[in-house]
Amino acid sequence: MNRTPVNPWTWSLNVGYNQAELVEGPTRQLSCAGQTSVDADGNPQHIDDMRGQIAKAIDNLEAVLNGADMGLANIHKLTIYTTDVDEALKHFDILGQRFGQANAAPPMTLLGVTRLAMPQLLFEIDAMALA
Repeated sequence: MNRTPVNPWTWSLNVGYNQAELVEGPTRQLSCAGQTSVDADGNPQHIDDMRGQIAKAIDNLEAVLNGADMGLANIHKLTIYTTDVDEALKHFDILGQRFGQANAAPPMTLLGVTRLAMPQLLFEIDAMALA
């Protein structure tokens, strides 16, 4: 599989994502459900802690990816939902660290929403991955 970043301008690279990626030759595609800050029993974790919720959501996303023999480097599209965009952006360094370690900068959309599936949740990350 070949992945070619498409960036007609480079400002998004400063915050850790490509404007688009051209993917040629994928053999497998994984559509992930939105991952949040819940434990193995579905109980919300890190209540009122955006940073903790972002880290746990990424941990859960990695667990799903690993179940398909993939990792963060396989993600080709992220959609992030949060109940507080300004607070989430304060903690986006976590995304930069985790995706940077994987040498990945997938295209991303960040959306503010009034609430998520459970009222205690502040952050949800939805991903598409290719291998």
